Amino acid sequence: MNQIFVCLFCLSFASALMAAEPAAVEVRPAKDPAERNYWLTNMLAHQFSTEEIGIALGLSITEAKTLVDRIQPSVVSDLLKPAEPQTLAILPYPGGRHPRIGFLDGAVRPQRETKVSVFAPWKEGGYIVVDVPEAVWHLRNGKRELLYLAHTHVPTIWDQQGLQLTPLEWKRDEPGKLSVARKLPNLVTLATKIESVKGGVRMEFSITNGTSEKLTGLDIQMCGMLKGLTGFAEQTNDNKIFVAPFAACKNKEGNRWVILGFDHCVRAWGNPPCPCLHADPKVPDCEPGETQTVHGWVSFFEGTEINEELKRRRSFLMRVE
Repeated sequence: MNQIFVCLFCLSFASALMAAEPAAVEVRPAKDPAERNYWLTNMLAHQFSTEEIGIALGLSITEAKTLVDRIQPSVVSDLLKPAEPQTLAILPYPGGRHPRIGFLDGAVRPQRETKVSVFAPWKEGGYIVVDVPEAVWHLRNGKRELLYLAHTHVPTIWDQQGLQLTPLEWKRDEPGKLSVARKLPNLVTLATKIESVKGGVRMEFSITNGTSEKLTGLDIQMCGMLKGLTGFAEQTNDNKIFVAPFAACKNKEGNRWVILGFDHCVRAWGNPPCPCLHADPKVPDCEPGETQTVHGWVSFFEGTEINEELKRRRSFLMRVE
């Protein structure tokens, strides 16, 4: 009987591991105490549990709890204060908790250096996690290739070559501003700048061509994940509208909206299981030595006249160019 129980337990444990594998998250131990304290505070601002903090930093629950108990609540509150009046709080998404609810096998070990949390302006509103970018595709010799992916799912050209990209972190040099740049093995550089401005968050994504060949077919996926945004996480597209260059989602009551947009948007859509919004741009062809840039926007809106709000935001987004 005991042998049967042990076998059943082993099978159950193995099944649990198999079920958990697609949802695996990235573990990043802090490089020094200052960085560890920042990420502890950041995760508390995201309302992470002690277990999630331990997973993210590679700590035991006991170690995580000891460190969390040393963080003053006022420090967490200060981190969530907008840099300027009438702006939104933004933070690097810390990892350790998957930013999706479903379709987890389509995003294993999400990388945090592409993800920024934009916090809602209302009390206990939570945050949207924007992936800038989620994926970068290009055409080479008539073949569509995946140049970059912010998680593990479809193999990139670097996966096919057995090359691993070095993990990066957002630069946090100025309040209300984040930036990161990655030079790929082929000398193509992907750079992102995020800035909280009056009324919303401005995003800039650029590609610099360090190769000797023209880059074409630059299709980009820009994803806003809604799991952490209170009242917006229903796994459906019935609460969303897609009018390029914008995708927008309303809350259960229908009186609050979150808006994601990018210029040069060729596809606005949503994936219900995640759930998420997409405003996917096509970056113009990029000659050797040239840099091409697209601009994006995230904001929140209270009211029911969403179409008028999108018209207003469209004018702003177009002026950003």
